[in-house]
Amino acid sequence: MKLFVTGGTHAGEFFRLLGNGHEYGIDRLFYAYQERPGGIAEALGLAERFVGGDRCCVLLADNVFELPLAPIVSRFAAQERGARVVLSEVDEVEHLRHLGVAELNGERIARIVEKPAEPASRYAVTGAYFYDEQVWQILPTLEPSGRGELEITDLNNWYVERGEMEADVLDGFWGDAGESIDAYYSVNDFVRERRTR
Repeated sequence: MKLFVTGGTHAGEFFRLLGNGHEYGIDRLFYAYQERPGGIAEALGLAERFVGGDRCCVLLADNVFELPLAPIVSRFAAQERGARVVLSEVDEVEHLRHLGVAELNGERIARIVEKPAEPASRYAVTGAYFYDEQVWQILPTLEPSGRGELEITDLNNWYVERGEMEADVLDGFWGDAGESIDAYYSVNDFVRERRTR
């Protein structure tokens, strides 16, 4: 079973595209509607009843990964406690300034900074997040950011501060089509090239 959280005026477009999910190999597809732009963490909160207080995976629909995430899912399943994020090495500093970036202490994440003016590393946090059951107690304690949204970076840093955040560095292509127009075209080109093979 999968839950698709959407909002705004395009919600109907997703329903028309995905329907009940069967065409895409999804046994049961459910939908939740986010009434206003309240942030990814708020959207995750809409999934609490669906998940039933269990562990969960959040995958942002505008992210494209070249390689399967199954090995990362397996590592999270074996993880006793905490959260897990997926990192991707990004060469362009200007690109990193539009993303969440991991500050590293050795191989561990020391902090995640959203849209840093001076990125502390080349490792962007992708739109694949894994959380244990604690997430449902943490979400109600988050405060809205200056944008008036509940930020996923604040949730991730809660786990980082407690030493309960694990990370995997991604191999292969990763693109966030919602990050900028250039990123949108990059993802579009990648998908088009893969479809013609």
